Formats: sequence, C-alpha cells, structure tokens
Amino acid sequence: MGALAGRSGAGIRPAGGVLMKRRCSWARGSALEAGYHDTEWGVPSFDDRHLFEMLVLESAQAGLSWRTILAKRENYRRAFVDFRPAAVARFGAADVARLLADPGIVRHRGKIESAIHNARQVLAVMETEGSLADFLWGFVDGTPVRNHWRDYREAPAQSPQSQAMSAELRRRGFRFLGPTTCYAFMQAVGMVDDHEEGCFRRRPG
Repeated sequence: MGALAGRSGAGIRPAGGVLMKRRCSWARGSALEAGYHDTEWGVPSFDDRHLFEMLVLESAQAGLSWRTILAKRENYRRAFVDFRPAAVARFGAADVARLLADPGIVRHRGKIESAIHNARQVLAVMETEGSLADFLWGFVDGTPVRNHWRDYREAPAQSPQSQAMSAELRRRGFRFLGPTTCYAFMQAVGMVDDHEEGCFRRRPG
C-alpha cells in the first residue's frame, strides 16, 4: 500500500478522494492478511479452543510466512477437528500418517506431532489451572500489554513475558513454542497490543 501519510488514526485519502482505513504496515500485502488484521489480530481472546488453535498455528508458522499459514487455516481446522484439544489429544499414529499426507497443511512431522502432544499438555493445564486462558493470561497479569510503535518492525521478537511463558510451557512438556513463537502468539490473541500508532484498529489510550 505504500508509505504512511500523515499521523491521524482515521485513515488516508488517496487522489480519488475515497477514505481508506490505515492498517499496520504488515497487513497490507494481501486481502487475507488485511481481513485477519481487521477482525482478529490483537483482539483479547479468552476462549480455550481459540487459544489452542493459535498455539498450533503459530508453531506451524516457524520458518514460514504468516500469509502461508492463513491460507491453510481452514484446512488446519478440518484436519485438526476445529482444534478441540480433547479430540486432537486422542490422535494416534494413523492420524499422524493422515496429516503427513495432507497437502492442505504444513507437512512437517515435528510440527504435527508437537500439535498432538501439546493438545495433551493443554488438557493437563486445564485440569490443574481451571482453563488454558487463566494460565496463559497470567503471564501478563490478565491485562494486555500496550506498546507504542510507529512501525511494526520496531517491535521486539520476544519479551520478558514471552520468555517466561515459553520457559513454563517447556517445563510443562510443551514443544515447538519458543519465546519468539510465544510473542507472536501473544500479539495474535491480544495479550500484547502491537498495532502501530495510526492504525484504525489501535484502541485509544
């Protein structure tokens, strides 16, 4: 979409005079990214199923573009039975083979097996902590961390909170969830508000 023009949060008005929403610059590459940014990214989520979905997708994204994962998201939902942790936790060797043969998802054995393994760890967390949401949101004391970036590239790859989350997840047996992946997860589910200043989705304050 080109460089930002001015600093108002409402939008930009191109030569044709039509007001356009100003988005975070990372979300301007495709309609898929724009739609995700406009409706979901950075919105606080306390739904255990959705949180598990984002843990799996962010883990699958490692080494790939987020656009690639978004394009495969519906296939992931089908393949992983809508990311219901109890259902995924029951997957066995036949399911791993099925997923490795599925061209609609990232066919990486480690990522597939970690998603199934992590579903079992999610159930353990839900049993001991009451909910996955209560456990994960505890790393930000239940309140989104609000940052102030003029450009998303100013944001760090990880934070003390994502490092603590990753360390505790690892201690509890989770896999493929390092501090950088955890930070991306925290951005996605609204634990961290990293919308750029001037983005129409940025909350006031």
